[in-house]
Amino acid sequence: MCASKEPPKMSCYHGVSKPIYIDEELLQVAVLEQGLQEPAQRIIEEEGIQFKEARRLILEYRNIQKIDHLWEFSSLTKLNLNNNFIKKMEGLDHLVNLKWLNLSFNNIEKIEGLEGLQKLEVLKLSSNRISLIENMDSLVELTILCLANNLLQHLDNVVYLRKFKKLFTLNIYGNPIPEENSEDKYQLFIAAYFQQLKFLNNISISEDIRNRASIKYNLDIEKMNHRELQGQQAAEEQRKQEAELQLHEDAFVEQMNGSHLYNNIFLNDTEADKLHCLPGVDELLEEFEKQITDFCNQLFDIGLAEHKRREAEIDLFFRRHKMDVTESQRKASRLLADFEKQQKQRIEELQELSDEKERKSKVDACHGEIKLLCYNLMTVEFQLYSHMEETIRKFDGNISEMTASFSETAQGIFVQCRDLEDSHHKNIQQIANTTLEMVAKGESEDDLPDDVRMLFLDKNTVMDTLAASHDNHLQTINDRETQMVTRAEAWKVALIKRIEDTELKRNRMRIADIHRYADYLRGQLDKFL
Repeated sequence: MCASKEPPKMSCYHGVSKPIYIDEELLQVAVLEQGLQEPAQRIIEEEGIQFKEARRLILEYRNIQKIDHLWEFSSLTKLNLNNNFIKKMEGLDHLVNLKWLNLSFNNIEKIEGLEGLQKLEVLKLSSNRISLIENMDSLVELTILCLANNLLQHLDNVVYLRKFKKLFTLNIYGNPIPEENSEDKYQLFIAAYFQQLKFLNNISISEDIRNRASIKYNLDIEKMNHRELQGQQAAEEQRKQEAELQLHEDAFVEQMNGSHLYNNIFLNDTEADKLHCLPGVDELLEEFEKQITDFCNQLFDIGLAEHKRREAEIDLFFRRHKMDVTESQRKASRLLADFEKQQKQRIEELQELSDEKERKSKVDACHGEIKLLCYNLMTVEFQLYSHMEETIRKFDGNISEMTASFSETAQGIFVQCRDLEDSHHKNIQQIANTTLEMVAKGESEDDLPDDVRMLFLDKNTVMDTLAASHDNHLQTINDRETQMVTRAEAWKVALIKRIEDTELKRNRMRIADIHRYADYLRGQLDKFL
């Protein structure tokens, strides 16, 4: 297998015409040519095509220079862009259902832009200018990868692909990899590091190769497996921590478990730090930390429990919504089925009529049936929308009650935190007054630091310092309370708005579908006039 220094030149077809960009006109032509539209309830509009219904799109040999305008193709499963002028992998973000992608024979230098393609199974990038395998972590379903005739130079870089446990076909033929000149070493390396692989460079990996590979690279593979296991365990632990933190944030109680609030209260309070050396202060602080931490843990547990209640209510709403929409669709489907059966008969009768007056009368009658169908479909949709308005209103009431209940509970606990700070402040004041009296009498502790002794030479300075510290502590508590309550209310408002907007969009799309279908039917009838 000889390694090539440069990928093969692209087809001479490319020299025939000027490079172009993907635009809506090109996509419309391609979709129509490939017959991706079905005539049922998704009818081609005069002003465009329902790209979201397309399942496959072939744009090979079109001199395309840039991937663009594909954001509406959310249902696309197969995309062929081979033999073009494409230099960068981009514009693929919205193709979340894509399973097959061919970008072979282009001018791509870097693998990128694949983060949203989590369902991708087949990726073909042969005959480009790629020198590094990278940025593919999201392709968990990958089974076939073709990187033949690129600029890969290191077998070690191929080891990156070990993370894809479903990969069974790999083609890296024709890359300037030094080991490729030694066919035996090349095959043994790949067979050892990719034990699940079935085909390498379109050739089945034999049992003999696997056995020899296992013997030669056994120690290296054991070390790598150990490193990978450690990496997986670390990654799993990080995922757990991130998921836990996200749960706490969703419940509005992040950093409420433990001593976080206590630590924030005394953060950067340098004047309060000076008082730690006074007799009895450490004991007061220890008791203060214990009590305020107990309050925080109590609020934390309540927050998680309330979040669970809200999630259950949300889940129930969406399950009911799905059932209601499904039932409405059943009603509409029955109406359509009955209409289409009768319409087929009416069309057959029209085709047999030769008298123009009779034909016009029949067409008018058919228009009346179309109007009745629209009325019935609109009635079904209106009933659903009205029902959903009431359902959303009730859901809003339930979620609002839950959010208000949580906020009231949180505010009550923060009141207790402020009371605790007030009590702690009074106790500190008493110790400060006692120390002031002792300093004034010259009876202060000999081991008092000089800066503390200087502070207690003036009573007003001490009292002002304690008051400022107390105000800062209360402000920290108030800020955390405000943040929690504000976020909870904002979350509730955003949730209801998102649901209302989604339902309104669904309703408008359904109405537009009905009008389009009616226009299509009328257009079919007009052919008889």
